[in-house]
Amino acid sequence: MAALIPQKMFDEQLAAMDIENFAQATIRQVGAVGGALEKNSGTEFLHLEMGVPGLPPETVGVEAEQQALAQGRASIYPSITGIAPLKSEASRFVKAFLDIDVAPEGCIPTVGSMQGGFCLFQICSQCDPKKDTILFIDPGFPVQRQQVRILGIKHESFDIYDFRAEKLGPKLESYLKQGNVAAIIYSNPNNPAWICLTESELRTIGELATKYDTIVLEDLAYMGMDFRKELGHPFKAPFQATAARYTDNYVLMISGSKIFSYAGQRIAIAAISDKLRNRFYPALKERYGIGRFAESYALTFLYAASSGASHSAQYALAAMFKAAADGKLDFVAHTREYAHRAHRVKELFERHGFHTSSMTKTRTNT
Repeated sequence: MAALIPQKMFDEQLAAMDIENFAQATIRQVGAVGGALEKNSGTEFLHLEMGVPGLPPETVGVEAEQQALAQGRASIYPSITGIAPLKSEASRFVKAFLDIDVAPEGCIPTVGSMQGGFCLFQICSQCDPKKDTILFIDPGFPVQRQQVRILGIKHESFDIYDFRAEKLGPKLESYLKQGNVAAIIYSNPNNPAWICLTESELRTIGELATKYDTIVLEDLAYMGMDFRKELGHPFKAPFQATAARYTDNYVLMISGSKIFSYAGQRIAIAAISDKLRNRFYPALKERYGIGRFAESYALTFLYAASSGASHSAQYALAAMFKAAADGKLDFVAHTREYAHRAHRVKELFERHGFHTSSMTKTRTNT
């Protein structure tokens, strides 16, 4: 069968975009190449590079944001640490769906988890002069690796595929015992491979983080979307699995982009544990004049990055958190469309000769 896209056209497009190895291209680069080839060849592409399910945004969020705009919030700078309704509803949401207690003071809005993570990499790598490395548990969200490279932060990684269950502890400890790991970053459910860490594996991560005084950065972009379980019932088990049950050294990144289909407004929270929120770091105090972790995160790093998150979008996220915790918004049921579409796509791939499995080893794009 003749190739739909001539090799010469493909190679020329890579050269034009200065991409030497397509396997190591970023998500955005892959999308740009696909778009250019689609235009130049006249062949329609099925785009799978971006996590855009096409679901409508939650109405309760849209209405709350419209009301905030009508009340003139757009003309007022928001508090860097977040508006009071969002902070209290975020705390309640975390309790409702993770069964974890995080004080409202520790729930800080960010311009999506993208900005939240970017600034977390910065602050974590500066808390202790001896700890200057971020450890990635792969596969991971590709752009996070790009972020630490942009920031010039040292990083290490290993692929979870080879170290499941009882193999995880020794592998993770082999990095942590070196004493230079400031933070561990992973997503659960995993982005992009959809691997779900077990409660036992998360216990291992949490306990070792405590043992070696390392901060856990848990990216919950796809929170509640392990559709094998009946998640999504507020204040009722089963709850979203999390390492926060096993350590006080954690920050949970919870974004509205996927769980509420609110990606366009770039709004999320960083939920910082009570202990870490109040922890004093002399290195931060010496460098920025603010030594407590959460205060420094908000008033130094987030302030310098964006002067806060969108005022009106904070009202939207607060309303969606409240509706979900009240049992009026079943975001897990709404996002189940991910599972339906994944099932259909898997059938299409297998019908046309592709091999798929429930857990395929993947190489993280950077």
